Amino acid sequence: MARITTVLTLVSVPVLASHVAFAERDKHGSNGQTKQNGNATDDGNLSSTVGVIVYDRSKNGSGDSVGPVTSTTSWTPPACWYAPKYTPAQLKAYLEPIWEAGSTGYEWDAEQRARYVDGHPYKDFNKDRADKGYWWDSYVNKDFPPGWDKCKEPFFWVDKGDPPPANVENAVTPKILAELAYNEIRVPSTKVTLAPANKTKVNLPTWAWLDGAKFKPVSVTASIPVLGISATTTAEPVSLKIDPGTSDAETYPASGVCQIKDGSIGEPYAKGKSDETPPCGVKYLRSSGDGSYPLKATITWKIHWTGSDGGGDTLPDGTFGATQNVVVQEIQAVNR
Repeated sequence: MARITTVLTLVSVPVLASHVAFAERDKHGSNGQTKQNGNATDDGNLSSTVGVIVYDRSKNGSGDSVGPVTSTTSWTPPACWYAPKYTPAQLKAYLEPIWEAGSTGYEWDAEQRARYVDGHPYKDFNKDRADKGYWWDSYVNKDFPPGWDKCKEPFFWVDKGDPPPANVENAVTPKILAELAYNEIRVPSTKVTLAPANKTKVNLPTWAWLDGAKFKPVSVTASIPVLGISATTTAEPVSLKIDPGTSDAETYPASGVCQIKDGSIGEPYAKGKSDETPPCGVKYLRSSGDGSYPLKATITWKIHWTGSDGGGDTLPDGTFGATQNVVVQEIQAVNR
């Protein structure tokens, strides 16, 4: 499979990436609404940000019915983080028009000039260090999840190869990249194959299985090339849970949780197994009448990450499910 690498940038037109964009925290008194502003290059033109995150999704799930996993806990990926964003020329080109407009007030503008121009503590936007580092700033998830406003630090300078100030929370690390990559994981649909197909019978064990070829580990790698850091987040399927859609049913096994073994999820029905108990399936005890039962199949994915710094750990399990209608008839039959 060809390597697919997506670079996400802040531009002055709508972001083209389908899943993740970045919103820049407003530096001049707004209420934090999303801004798709870019940064200025050394010649003053708008361009991509320095610390943009690159997502490699070439090992992600694919197909028409893929979807994101939902954490089994209250955990969510970071709402905001800090990373390199501007060169000295870019920061100057970004801030000076704001000051000249006067819309932010003389006092605020004067404080900003003192900080970034007059040497308290930075002199002339650190132009004399232009090849030695970058101005860092916050990036905010596009959907503004709870906590996006935690990143309130003003622009700060970091030399190349140096860590960000210790007192800055949410400065980007491989772990943060791994957590952001979690949000980019896509897994296959969990619609199960049933036997009998389409319609089953009351008190007849119905076999359920999934195409094991579709359920293999998937992963997404997030990186910031300018910092030389990256993290790969991997999701592996571990179990399938069957919810029959009615209390008038029994599941196989009784817990309704079918463990995945050697990539196999359940077992396809084969002729001659009518007297066997399915390793994964359901038995309906009552007819669905003129309607159907909404059987839901949910896969649980174990998720872990490894980072370019040698770090790694687990992240909360994720789930992804799909519902399908099952018609149950009163007529007794033998499944052969």
